Amino acid sequence: MSDDKDDRPEPQYGVYATPEEQRARIQKPDATWSLETGESVTDAAVSASGSNAGAAAPASADPGRSRAIDRIVTFALLAYALVNVAVAALALLDFPQYAATVFEVMGIPGEFTNLDGGQTWGAAAAVALVIGYLITAWFSVRRTMAGKIAWWVPLVGAVVTHLVVGALAIVPLMSDPAFTAYLTSIS
Repeated sequence: MSDDKDDRPEPQYGVYATPEEQRARIQKPDATWSLETGESVTDAAVSASGSNAGAAAPASADPGRSRAIDRIVTFALLAYALVNVAVAALALLDFPQYAATVFEVMGIPGEFTNLDGGQTWGAAAAVALVIGYLITAWFSVRRTMAGKIAWWVPLVGAVVTHLVVGALAIVPLMSDPAFTAYLTSIS
């Protein structure tokens, strides 16, 4: 029997190691033993790591910390968005004033005169803004509660919602004679 061992090449990478030797080497607890004894795998891991106090712990990111950071960023973005949605929705509900601001910023001479269309489309844009925020917040909370990364949801939700709101808000502006005259003058 000793001849067989001498004839074999030197083991590399745990080729000849038993499962117990492999677990001891990689500091992984035996899940079967844990199930049979009723001790949890994490308890067994703590016990095993206590016996290997001199061994270096593997370097890995703490998932609890990254989830906490994700939650903080997600809810900070949602809080910021809530303030913006409240301000923008109120502005869109008073569409003639909103259009006057747009005219002033863009340097459009004249006055917004499509008042009926402005009120209707402004209210639709405000409702779309609020609904977009609510859907984004709902989806963000669901992903966070499921333990999934959710920081990107408020960003994507903001882009999609603002595309829809922009399309709704541009309709009464494109129907206004002063706005269309300005567009034709610059082209």
